[in-house]
Amino acid sequence: MRLTLARLKWVTVIAPILFIGLLELIRRALGDAFISSWAGYLLLGGMLLLGALLFSEAVFRYVEHLQEQLRHQNSELLALHEAGLDISGELELEKVLQRIVDRARQLVGARYGALSVLGEDGEVEYFVTSGITPEERERIGPPPRGHGLLGIVLEEGRSLRLRDLTQHPCSVGFPLNHPPMRSLLAVPIEARGRILGSLYLTEKEGAQEFTEEDERILSRFATQAALAIENARLHRQVLELAISQERARIAREMHDGLAQVLGYVNLKTQAVRTLLEAGQLERVEQELERMEQAAREAYTDLRENILALRTSPDAQRGFLETLRAYLEQWEDQSNIQAELEVHVSEEGLGLPSGADLQLLRIVQEALANVRKHSGASRVRVTLREQDGWLEVSVEDNGVGFDPGSPSRGDFPKFGLSTMRERAESIGGKLEIDAAQGRGTRVVARFPLRSRVTARR
Repeated sequence: MRLTLARLKWVTVIAPILFIGLLELIRRALGDAFISSWAGYLLLGGMLLLGALLFSEAVFRYVEHLQEQLRHQNSELLALHEAGLDISGELELEKVLQRIVDRARQLVGARYGALSVLGEDGEVEYFVTSGITPEERERIGPPPRGHGLLGIVLEEGRSLRLRDLTQHPCSVGFPLNHPPMRSLLAVPIEARGRILGSLYLTEKEGAQEFTEEDERILSRFATQAALAIENARLHRQVLELAISQERARIAREMHDGLAQVLGYVNLKTQAVRTLLEAGQLERVEQELERMEQAAREAYTDLRENILALRTSPDAQRGFLETLRAYLEQWEDQSNIQAELEVHVSEEGLGLPSGADLQLLRIVQEALANVRKHSGASRVRVTLREQDGWLEVSVEDNGVGFDPGSPSRGDFPKFGLSTMRERAESIGGKLEIDAAQGRGTRVVARFPLRSRVTARR
């Protein structure tokens, strides 16, 4: 663009000089006498007017051409920007891949699109299509494994633009039920010198083949796609690590809890043996009842921990659906009526990465305390958004407790400090509203993603 404008600048300087030179040649050829006559004046005036009109027309046409180019480039940049925002606004890998191939088709106007992504072993791990229905894809059969034309882009890391892909020597043909395809545009997706995959578009809409401009646009979009894919993969790794660490922590708690129960049973067994030798059968019956209660509590704790281990937010189920399913199972196990009130949508949650798991664990811990210590018949879990914060409360109609007094009993496990640590680990806070003789309300507040972004 700068070179074109520079040329235009020189044209506006040189053209008038050449025109003046032309007038001087005409003056010398016709002589001063003719030029000084009315006919000469009319001739020179007409030539000046014609030259000015032609020159201005040429300049304005050229400027309009440059403006059209600029508008086109701005439109292209806007489309790329919107496409980049779309694919970067999602962190679930499968959804990111589908958005990438859908957006690629829209950007350059292709009927069909496909995206292949390589795994750690260098083989095709994902092959996502766009433009064909799930039924059509099912009829086509297994996805390609990166051979033929697809392999050229993956192996050599270079773009491929063909008018008729069937004429290429590396073409291996199409499987049965595959739609006919001719024009092809394929570009690699690279990040830090490593090929992550490739984008394939076929059947240019309204034309026989893809253009150099299409190739340039798709190559730019592939750079954005590489960043989106890497971000989604990192997000998945973080979630998997968090879930793994959480499961390890729960497993340790289960081990410690069972160790406590076994130690307790061992002590009570020795006490029962002593009481039997002393013939105190009434005391023996009391101790056996306590042992039975301890075993029953341990069994319930174990089932609850196993349920917690199996329950984690994932790509298929959102947080609200996961929480709703957990409450239903917890209600069946505890025989305590559980209600869920939601005053915010799944999209409106906007929790930072990993916060949904910690939030779920806080609710699970609070429900465990309700079952063990409250004597409640009903519990209500409420989610609402307030001033950029997500408020989650667990409220029961039990006997309550005094938060300032030390816990008592054989197996006190209120877990208030654990819940508070979880909340603070993701920028939240925990409050306890309880008193002896009335129910307990545990309230956790978390900053939503929009609030975190605004603070930054």
